[in-house]
Amino acid sequence: MAKFRITAAPKINIARAALGATILASAFTAHATSTAVAASDRQPVATAADQIGATAPKSNETKINVTADQVLALARSQVGVAENAAGGGTPYQQWYAYSQRAAETIARDGGNRAAYLNAPWCAMFISWIGEKTGARPQLGWDAYTVTYAKWFRANSRFGTSAKPGAVVFFAWSGSKDLDDINHVGLVVKDNGDGTISTIEGNTGNGKVEERVRPKWQVVGYGYPEYAV
Repeated sequence: MAKFRITAAPKINIARAALGATILASAFTAHATSTAVAASDRQPVATAADQIGATAPKSNETKINVTADQVLALARSQVGVAENAAGGGTPYQQWYAYSQRAAETIARDGGNRAAYLNAPWCAMFISWIGEKTGARPQLGWDAYTVTYAKWFRANSRFGTSAKPGAVVFFAWSGSKDLDDINHVGLVVKDNGDGTISTIEGNTGNGKVEERVRPKWQVVGYGYPEYAV
């Protein structure tokens, strides 16, 4: 598959396993993978008060020494990493399942650590990038795309301009409602032609891939505080 292409009128995948309370009843549900679009990372509800724990640290509280280029370089180094036939087996799922954040999301939504091992992993991929680069306080972490976006919004770091290193949230329907978010990635650049170049985990091919996406699919962007 060509790396850089626009996906038009994508089909939404069948969710592999809804995280949260539904995980208890239906973890490891079979899913269909589309080659046109990324899988949807949807799970039961978290309230606005549950946004990824505490608010983001202020720049005078935490020294910010990770750049957008460093974050994108690590993300690009992962291109080609693929899930197994069961939808798991990635280092991102394995790390998240045994992380402190998994314990917090289990307390929030229900379920168990093992359920994350085969769950949709686009948000886990971004969380892993933050952890490995040391940018987690700025990049945030969660397994649920909607909660992830609301954390950026709650910290006044959510907007509509594509910037390198921004966390981009997609809704395949074109909705601008955060509750309709299906997928998340990292912005590489604004192409200036109505599209953006991205690096994403858990694409329709079940891999980390570089993509070109139309802006009409973008709900908004989260802006980590990067070092200059």
